[in-house]
Amino acid sequence: MSRIATVICAAVAVAAGGYWLTTSSNTIPSNPLVGTAEAQEADLDTSTIVEMVQGAEDAPVEIIEYASYTCPHCANFHQGAYKQLKKDFIDTGKVKFTYREVYFDRYGLWASMVARCAGPEKFFGITDLLYEGQSEWTRAGGPTEIVEELRKIGRLAGIDNDQLEACLQDGTRAQTLVAWYQENAERDGIQATPSFIVNGKKVDNQSYDDFKKLIEDELGS
Repeated sequence: MSRIATVICAAVAVAAGGYWLTTSSNTIPSNPLVGTAEAQEADLDTSTIVEMVQGAEDAPVEIIEYASYTCPHCANFHQGAYKQLKKDFIDTGKVKFTYREVYFDRYGLWASMVARCAGPEKFFGITDLLYEGQSEWTRAGGPTEIVEELRKIGRLAGIDNDQLEACLQDGTRAQTLVAWYQENAERDGIQATPSFIVNGKKVDNQSYDDFKKLIEDELGS
């Protein structure tokens, strides 16, 4: 899915203030994405965003994935090649895997805020739930229905209502996440999702067999 080039220029920051309406449990973002200028002017510390990592810190191969929770190709990767990659290389200490979110739209941003709500310990489990149910929650209806489906996923993952609402109401964190995404995507030249950085080299989406060969070449095996 090649939408980053246009989206990153036009909609890469979250409006400061007034981000959430707070009148009921069915609150939704009122204006989640605005122009680049506001992101540049905002005083945001992107170093506060935690990298979501699996595998050994000193693994010989590092893979960074750029993906959007609303991207069908990303869902296909996580339901297929990723599971085999985790079994063969991440869980065996050969690959350090970092997941970085891309925000094409407000729904992907909301999903990211839910995934991050309980910290790194639950992030990848919630990510699995988001991709498994992508076709359902992304098609639930309008913004009200979609955000309620995302709340259900958060509650299914064991996040209580108060904590979940605090995460979803955090406009400053939303702004910071989008600024963080912008910095990462511009630095690494990301133009599509899913995209990967393997030991510093950009790699497009590919089959597990191709990934396996690439990793084995990096391992020298």
